Formats: sequence, structure tokens, C-alpha cells
Amino acid sequence: MTPTHDERDRIRAAMQRILTDTARNSDGALTVVALAREAGVPRNALPQRHPDLRNEFYDHVRRRGAVPDTEARQRATIAKLKKSVAAKNQELGRLRADVLALVRVVNQLTVENQHLRSQATADDPTVVQLKRQPPR
Repeated sequence: MTPTHDERDRIRAAMQRILTDTARNSDGALTVVALAREAGVPRNALPQRHPDLRNEFYDHVRRRGAVPDTEARQRATIAKLKKSVAAKNQELGRLRADVLALVRVVNQLTVENQHLRSQATADDPTVVQLKRQPPR
């Protein structure tokens, strides 16, 4: 799609409306998508045909001390992922400790089992099988 002759003017006007919180055609988010919707231009118009206006828009957003919505969402996602990774690392540490404890128990039981088997097969076994008593 070729740009119309007033496309840059419409983008600048939309930029002004969004930055002054008077958006009419979009949700007023501080994103290029909202700016394109507000200006009535295709979404790809700003990054492809008017990157200077896109950069100007983000410069205005940063100067007013606001964080673009996309950046805020990304920061929130990063924080959530860091929390999740920390929880998974903690769980992994517990599981590794559990594995070591289980390996020690299995080794101990193996040694005990070997000892009991050797006693059971000896000429004079010290292990005697008990007969079950009938229930009372």
C-alpha cells in the first residue's frame, strides 16, 4: 500500500492526541500500534515508511517520563519469569539434596540386605524365620 499525501500529518496529529490523552480512534496506549490505529494508517507504516516518526513518538514518551506500554509489559514479564526461575532453582536444589539422601539410603539398605542374605545362607543362620500366629 502506498502512503497517502497526508499520512505524515495524520501520524503527527495522532501522536499529539495520544500524548495529550485525547485519543479518539484508539485506546491511547503509548505504542506504535495504537499510534497507527489513531492515525488511521496500516500498522507497518510507522516502522517501514516512517521510522523517524516512530522514533520521535518514543522520544516524546520517554521525555514525559512514561514508559511505553510494550516496555512495561516486557518488564512485567521479565520480573515474573525471574521469580519463576528462582522458584524452580530452589525446587531443583531441594530435589538434588533429596536425590543424595535417597542414594545414601539405597546404599545402606543394599549393604544391610547383602549382610542379611549372607547370614541366611550361612551354616548357622542367626536369622530365623518366624511362624505366623493365628489371630486371636
